[in-house]
Amino acid sequence: MEWKPTKESYQTYHTQIVNWFTERIACGDFPIGMKCPSQRALAVQFDVNRSTINTAMEELKANGLLETAVGSGTFIAQNPWPYLLSQPKWQQQINASIHKPNIETIQLINDYEQRQDMIRLGTGELALELLPTQALENSLKNITLSPQAIGYSEPQGNQELRENLCIHLKKRGIETTADNILIISGALQAFQLTAVGLLEPGSFVFQQKASYLNSIHPFQSAGMHLYGVDNPSNLHDTLAKLKRNRHGLFYAIPTLENPTGRIWTEKEKRDVYDICSKLSIPILEDDVYGELLFDEAKSRPIKTLDQTGQVLYVGSVSKTISPGLRIGWIVGPKTVIRRLADIKMQTDYGSSAISQAILTHWLTTGLYEKSLVTLRQQLKIRADFLEQLLVKYFHHIATWTSPKGGFYIWLKFSEPVITKALFTTMLEQKIIIHPGYVYQPNDFHHLRLSYAYATFEQMEIGIQKLASMLTI
Repeated sequence: MEWKPTKESYQTYHTQIVNWFTERIACGDFPIGMKCPSQRALAVQFDVNRSTINTAMEELKANGLLETAVGSGTFIAQNPWPYLLSQPKWQQQINASIHKPNIETIQLINDYEQRQDMIRLGTGELALELLPTQALENSLKNITLSPQAIGYSEPQGNQELRENLCIHLKKRGIETTADNILIISGALQAFQLTAVGLLEPGSFVFQQKASYLNSIHPFQSAGMHLYGVDNPSNLHDTLAKLKRNRHGLFYAIPTLENPTGRIWTEKEKRDVYDICSKLSIPILEDDVYGELLFDEAKSRPIKTLDQTGQVLYVGSVSKTISPGLRIGWIVGPKTVIRRLADIKMQTDYGSSAISQAILTHWLTTGLYEKSLVTLRQQLKIRADFLEQLLVKYFHHIATWTSPKGGFYIWLKFSEPVITKALFTTMLEQKIIIHPGYVYQPNDFHHLRLSYAYATFEQMEIGIQKLASMLTI
């Protein structure tokens, strides 16, 4: 028996042991009448105290799965089925459920990112030292919360926040009104609301071939099909052929794509907008990285081209202030916003009123703009440092584009070396990488590296270890 209970599980050791025995009995691995190892042997095998084993064995006996013969030991019960048959068939129900599970690599990333001893080379999150913790604490002292303000918010979100977002978005070239804005709990909720509120099962969601959407499943779980399109020369024909009479949607991150970090040209934005307009395909524009360009040059959102409500524009402060605030927004036609607001009220009854008050304070006092300037400077220093490491260790086996902002470098190796085996080996070395196959199926050449989370020392250790693994 190689299995052992783990401290990372949300369950106690004895509950893990009970569940493990139950599963083994149910699937026939432990046949009726089989003699169990002694409690001492199980304690050694599972690396737990004997008292934990005793508690687990007593619970299994109480459930009718084990029985003890005095002087002979403990055995699998002669008739464990009344208990087993009375239990819900959870795995069957899980397998038949609507929402698709993450691929195993993503599940492992999510699990291991909670451990403090891991070096996180691909995390799309700000480092603890980049979070404006003190400024947020000061905000709590400076904002005034009325009883009404800390209750459930309006379906579309705090009115004052939406009005100030109109002023803020104007700096991005977007003219809108408070009635055209829905406050949401981050960009991921925008995808979920769009999937269940605006599309029908069987719809196509078009995107770049290497896309963040491939690493999550809000559209697939709602019955949509993802389709990667990278060739602009026949984009119109491709979209027209696949969409036909069905609903469709084009997902785009034109400024600092995730995972590639690419910035679309103005022509690319115009072409996609014009083609989608002709085919009546809405565009879901994800602009969560749009304010993190390093230089003063601006990349206009596709939404600035929109005169007819073709584009649903998504923003968030998860990448610019803190993911813990859980505040983002969707800008779109009033009918769409009201529809999505209704669904949101059915799912969470509105985003945090306190977080909305904090963001309103940041927008109205200039704190947000000031914080952005500092954050961009810090990210640029980190990006330069990571690129120096890549030049040192990978110049002969990989290529990349120097980052112009955001969090990521999309590293391309000349050989298909970024495999599941490498991922698990790096995990064993306490280093988390984000392989290309997470963002594009069967892509074993790419690696998404992030300079936003790991410390300088961790980046150097992680890149050195990765280089040693790839030169063995």
